[in-house]
Amino acid sequence: MPAPTKETFARLARLVAIDAADERPTKDITEVFTGRTLATIPVGTADDARAAVERARVAQRLWARRSPAQRAEVFFRYHDMILAHRDALMDMAQAETGKSRASALEEVLDIAMTSRYYARTGPKALKSRKVPGMIPGATKTQVHFQPKGVVGVISPWNYPMTLAVSDAVAALMAGNGVVLKPDSQTPYCALACVELLYRAGLPRDLFAVVPGPGSVVGTALVESTDYLMFTGSTATGKHLAEQAGRRLIGYSAELGGKNPMIVTAGADLGKVAEAATRACFSNSGQLCISIERIYVDQAVADEFTRVLGKRVQAMTLGAGYAFGIEMGSMISKSQLETVTHHVEDAVAKGATVVAGGKARPDLGPLFFEPTLLTGVTEEMECAAGETFGPLVSIYPVTDVEEAIARANDTDYGLNASVWAGSYAEGEAIARRLRAGTVNVDEGYAPAWGSTAAPMGGMGDSGVGRRHGADGLLKYTEPQTVATQRVTGMAGPAWMPPKVWAKALPVAIKTLSYLPGR
Repeated sequence: MPAPTKETFARLARLVAIDAADERPTKDITEVFTGRTLATIPVGTADDARAAVERARVAQRLWARRSPAQRAEVFFRYHDMILAHRDALMDMAQAETGKSRASALEEVLDIAMTSRYYARTGPKALKSRKVPGMIPGATKTQVHFQPKGVVGVISPWNYPMTLAVSDAVAALMAGNGVVLKPDSQTPYCALACVELLYRAGLPRDLFAVVPGPGSVVGTALVESTDYLMFTGSTATGKHLAEQAGRRLIGYSAELGGKNPMIVTAGADLGKVAEAATRACFSNSGQLCISIERIYVDQAVADEFTRVLGKRVQAMTLGAGYAFGIEMGSMISKSQLETVTHHVEDAVAKGATVVAGGKARPDLGPLFFEPTLLTGVTEEMECAAGETFGPLVSIYPVTDVEEAIARANDTDYGLNASVWAGSYAEGEAIARRLRAGTVNVDEGYAPAWGSTAAPMGGMGDSGVGRRHGADGLLKYTEPQTVATQRVTGMAGPAWMPPKVWAKALPVAIKTLSYLPGR
């Protein structure tokens, strides 16, 4: 299959929320596999972002009047359209990121699953609910969920479809408008998904896409929207949190990770090795929740290193728009340079390369082999710093206690993987790890794909959660409406104040025994 056509790029470019009549600079968009230019994209300004926010505000007022069930109809249709157009979407994801076909499919499936989940559960989660009032029979108390208004979404290049659109689906389902700033390297991935949302019935002004530099468009969004959702580096996430804090707007972020895997002596080493190719090297390791540290019981460490090394050496690496290639390209020269530097630094300081270890310019300008290291020590940059590439280190440990301690010895806390002799043992280890998601007998997909469960990080890995009810209700403002009936808070007119004052403590104590109090 070829890359998307020029006609496809031209059609999608018309969806950008920028006045096409203006003369403005454009940015080249390249096919990562080859480096050839595929299209250009107009570069947005702060004024473009603010104008898109104002248009979204107008559209949001009408959208919020629709019932959650009516909004859900759009996302049921969107679910079906995403699956029907999956091949074209995968082509675009591969063209702009260089990832393998299987990694591109992950994005498509995630968008479909998230859309279906919120279409099914959103109406119930957003329904006004009655809660116990202060005085039963006299106080009627209800909780309503009002949308925030306009949500700004700043999405990254590594999963440029799912991290642009899945977060937006929840915000839209909650009744908000959305203005999205996609990463400058992957704007057409977002546009391809948004085009289908428009075709599913979403008002165009309600969800706007404004490409441009983060320092310009991103700053304008945090200065003009009512809530900010960000996925990206920890350093940028902290900066945006400061900006959001100054305006007292809500903020959620999934940030970096240095994710561990624990392998006990009782684990099936062949099974672990096979799964590790996905856990460590999906999207060429350019995944916030991929594994970069493996702690193995020293009783099986040598055998595990041999088995995993052999499997990594056998991985297929290459460019292509078809299934069968296990790992694709890096996305940029800077990412390639980071991985190269981390490997060279580790080897210079005494680490051993078990598999991979070098760039592959014969395959394309940005390819690097899936790489496995042993003998990594604390002074090496890849020991604690996030590589965000196809580089993984193996560390022998004396027992499970040491494995848990070392896995938790990090400022990050995003994802972890556990492999043990039984599910029960793996789950017991998982509960002791400081990570937002932990997968037993897999790397990252089960926890990520469980859309009913919250997903996010601890520590420097982020704030807030996506998925589940948490991922929907964070885009709302809970409002309590309490109606006092029968008698006012001063008591019945016929009851003396002293008698009422004595009766209140007795009533409060009695109420504590009632269900739901």
